[in-house]
Formats: sequence, C-alpha cells, structure tokens
Amino acid sequence: MRKRIAVLPGDGIGPEVTEAAVKVLQVIGRRFKHTFDVEYGSIGGEAIDKYKTPLPDETIELCQQSDAILLGAVGGPKWDKNPAELRPEKGLLAIRKHFDLFANLRPVIAVPSLLKASPLKEEVVKDVDLMIVRELTGGLYFGEPSKRTEKAAFDTLVYTKKEIERIVEKAFELARLRKGKVTSVDKENVLQSSKLWREVVEEKKKGYPDVEVEHMLVDSAAMQLVTNPCAFDVVVTENMFGDILSDEASVITGSLGVLPSASIRADGFGMYEPIHGTAPDIAGQGKANPAATILSVAMMLKYSFGLEEECAAIEEAVNAVFEDGFYTADLASPADRVLSTNEWTDKVVDELDLQSVCNDIMHAYI
Repeated sequence: MRKRIAVLPGDGIGPEVTEAAVKVLQVIGRRFKHTFDVEYGSIGGEAIDKYKTPLPDETIELCQQSDAILLGAVGGPKWDKNPAELRPEKGLLAIRKHFDLFANLRPVIAVPSLLKASPLKEEVVKDVDLMIVRELTGGLYFGEPSKRTEKAAFDTLVYTKKEIERIVEKAFELARLRKGKVTSVDKENVLQSSKLWREVVEEKKKGYPDVEVEHMLVDSAAMQLVTNPCAFDVVVTENMFGDILSDEASVITGSLGVLPSASIRADGFGMYEPIHGTAPDIAGQGKANPAATILSVAMMLKYSFGLEEECAAIEEAVNAVFEDGFYTADLASPADRVLSTNEWTDKVVDELDLQSVCNDIMHAYI
C-alpha cells in the first residue's frame, strides 16, 4: 500500500509531536511493507505569520492531493489579540468545514499503568472504554447569522435533519463494532434542535435492532461521565456539547497527552490530531508527550486505510512503554525517570521492533 499524508505541524509543541508520530508511521511502513509519502503544510498561527491567513490555499491543495491529514496543534497567546479572522483556531474550523469532516471520534480508554494520574478513584475508571462521536461541522460554531453589537451578541444554532442523520448513523455503525450501546446526548427539554435530534435517533434506531439506545440530557451526561463512566459505550452528540463532554472525559485518563482523535467524512478521508493544545510554555524543550499524536496515527491507519493490524501494533507498543514505567514529564511521579519527547518515541520504536522479532520467531516455529 502507498499513501500520501499531509502533515500540518501547527504551533507550540505541534512540530515536536508530529515529528514523533511520523517516525512511528515510517517504522510501521517498513515493517508491514507500506509506503507513506509525507509532505508538510502550514496552518494556524504559523500560517498567519507566513501567509497572513490561518489556512492558506497551498495547504488546502496539499490536503486535497493527500489520502489523510495529520495535524499537530494550533493557537497560542502570540495571536490572542488578532482580529477574529486571523485567529489560529479559524484555520482548524475552516479545514473541517472545507473537507466536510463531520464526524469527530474521541476514544477514551483507561490505561492501567496511568490510573495513578487520574483524579478519579481507580475503581471508577479502571474499566473505562468509550467513544465520543461529536458532530463537527454544524451547530452553534457554524450557525448563521452570528452578530455582535455594542449592547448585545448572538449566535445561531442550526441543524438540518441530514446533518443529524449521518452522525447518528456513524455512531450506530461504531456501536455494532463495540459493545452495542449508543447514548444520545441532547437538551431536548429546552432546545428545538435537540427535539429534532432525538426524533432522528428514534427513527434511525429502527435500522439497528441489535444496538441498545438511551437518551440523556447533557447536564446528566456531564455528571455521569465522572461518576459512572463505565456505563458508556458510544456517546453521540452535537458540536458544542461534544466539545465540552470530550474534554471532560479526557480527565478520566489523567492526561490530555494520551488521547487521540479522528475527524472523518463519509468516504473515510480524515484528519487525525491529538486533543491537547499547543502548550507554548514547554514548546521546543523536548518535554511534550507524543503519545496522543502517535495514537492518532494508529487511528488513521484503522479508519482511513483499513489497516487494523498496523493500528493494533502501535496501540500495543504505546501501552507496553507505559507498562514498563516510562513517562514524559506530564505523567511522571517524583520517583519515575522522566523521558524527553524523542526518548519516549524511541521506546515505542523499540517495542515495535521487538514485536517484529517476536513475530518472526513465532512464524519460524509454525
């Protein structure tokens, strides 16, 4: 298999974590006999400085000619006082909309060796394995009109039935591959858009009789995510609710540095990125945790290219490094040895090499 990957490092620690992820991707390519051609583009604050826009035409063209996108992170205090159209985050919203990346997938899985970093009790989080499916190109963030005056401001929350149908279908499809349960989160007791959302879920569930469905108001969902997260399998919700709930769920693992995400469209084309920010206070110091970006590459292999064995190899290697007690600064306790971004990445590469050797030995005896 040969694939072209557009890499958009972005701002802050983005270049460091994407460099680590590309290194792991190329190791996977060599091991499984794939070719991954990597080309780099600009987005966010770095693009504003270079091109006077957060999403240059050159970047859009590069992504259009690629099979998937790997993104680092965008934003930082340097651009906080810029006018709205020149904020780094505008580039992120624009690329999602341009490529119709309507489904944001955020897995939240408890890693046994990291439970000590979670603020929640171990018995609450030890078996967590859930997927938040967030609608990404509609709702309040994209509603028109949006207006600001001296005395007031307003935004418009709009959803079409078609937009809701496709994200709900994606959630049902994922649930069939997991534990077979969908929790649809809305605010049906207040919002007309949520009433439509709930109606669509009720219609769509008829085509998935093997999937259990429950409806939950967003305030109740927020509470249960931290009191009983193991009760969830697939959580599907609209854009703003998903934005908030997925960040809340990230607390379960104890660090934003280990959570990947995928933003995909109907044909499998997608953008893959860690959910953490740019961390400008540690940028360039080799302190960034690359795990989330490396795991985002694993999601790319699975969801865009259908390479499930290769995805599993990366996930296994990352978990093995954690189990062996190797951490970056965000996860290390005083007694742990703190590894740099590159050192931790090298441990993952070593694990992948060890997997390859073990597989060769196993096949030799078969």
